[in-house]
Amino acid sequence: MSLPPANANGAVNGVGAEDRAASGTATEGRTAAEGRAQGGSASFQDMWRELLPVGRHQDSGGYRRYAWTGADADCRAWFRAQAEARGLSYEVDRNGNQWAWLGDPLAGDAVVAGSHLDSVPDGGAFDGPLGVVSSFAALDELRRRGAEFTRPLAIGNFGDEEGARFGLACVGSRLAAGQLTVEAAHRLRDGDGITLPQAMEAAGYDPDAIGPDPERLARIGAFVELHVEQGRALDLTGDPVGIASAIWPHGRWRFDFRGEANHAGTTRLADRRDPMLTYAETVLAARREAELAGALATFGKISVEPNGVNAIPSLVRGWLDSRAADQAALDAVVSGVERAAREHAERAGIDLDVVRESFTPVVEFEHALRDELGRILAGRDGADRAVPVLGTGAGHDAGILSASVPTAMLFVRNPTGISHSPAEHAGEDDCVAGVIALADVLEGLACS
Repeated sequence: MSLPPANANGAVNGVGAEDRAASGTATEGRTAAEGRAQGGSASFQDMWRELLPVGRHQDSGGYRRYAWTGADADCRAWFRAQAEARGLSYEVDRNGNQWAWLGDPLAGDAVVAGSHLDSVPDGGAFDGPLGVVSSFAALDELRRRGAEFTRPLAIGNFGDEEGARFGLACVGSRLAAGQLTVEAAHRLRDGDGITLPQAMEAAGYDPDAIGPDPERLARIGAFVELHVEQGRALDLTGDPVGIASAIWPHGRWRFDFRGEANHAGTTRLADRRDPMLTYAETVLAARREAELAGALATFGKISVEPNGVNAIPSLVRGWLDSRAADQAALDAVVSGVERAAREHAERAGIDLDVVRESFTPVVEFEHALRDELGRILAGRDGADRAVPVLGTGAGHDAGILSASVPTAMLFVRNPTGISHSPAEHAGEDDCVAGVIALADVLEGLACS
């Protein structure tokens, strides 16, 4: 099969030059296990080609599939077309999440697979879409095998997972799980001042209908999300597929540094109240605190007012993303960064406000379901080889839903570990292995 075009080094990614299928290499190097998934792999190829151009920015080569935009609408239309082409029952829930059902949606104890289709700014092709495409391809593979389903099966696309437009991740799943109130959701605004309700209404959805959906979640017996690994753990072990153990606690904090706007060409250095300097000191402090705690801390977004080349800023607003293996380490990092920021601000005469905008505690995926996935995958083809179990610092819809539904995750190897970038990629063989693994898991959970 052929996934996205290859780059100059032959690695598969979301952007690049000519598709390797044109050179006749699409079927090279298949293993015996891949050979038994020809139906799923062929459908994966077709779907991947069709979805690949949607929302890609011509200059960066990355994706800008933001919630409730034209690119998002195109992704949603693609999802609906895939569902209808397979004779699945299609529906959109009150929060804009999409569902494709095989069997009775009201029967209960359903097995659900899926992920999301939106992206971070100039993100890669795999983060989210790999899980959705693989879910449809896994269903195709199970039908090819003649599997008999004893539980309802669904494929889901959760809306606004990345939070690229409104600044809050996993909006669709948070609303469904009751972890985001309607009032808080209605207050969300994008960079242009457009509120979430306005964006939803412009896209043809009813913002007054959003809210918790416990009845729907109660009908789900298991949710399995396949995702490209956002790290290199599987590359280091040499495994194409792994199982998630837990998601690190993580959150986003907004730091508002307020100084005094003035002329950059006439104001003496000694007379300045420049919040940019305090912000810069805080960025360096974040790196130091993260290193001390063995954690992660990143200032990746900044807003400056008045944002003039020849003007000293009056306001610098920066967003801290921090993640750690445990709550104590995360608390140490964030408190250390805030303490350093306040010390620098006080010395420089800068006012500082710190606001926690989102937070997700540690998520331990249900051990019984996780262990069941391990047994299913270890026993395939008589190999009896344990599948790696690994933690991750990245948040996912599966993590949000875990408080309401038994959830698990599969990771597909990422040879470079690069994610949230146009350079994000996964090998063709590994993506096929992911489809096979997901099909095996769904067969073990939903079929006789």
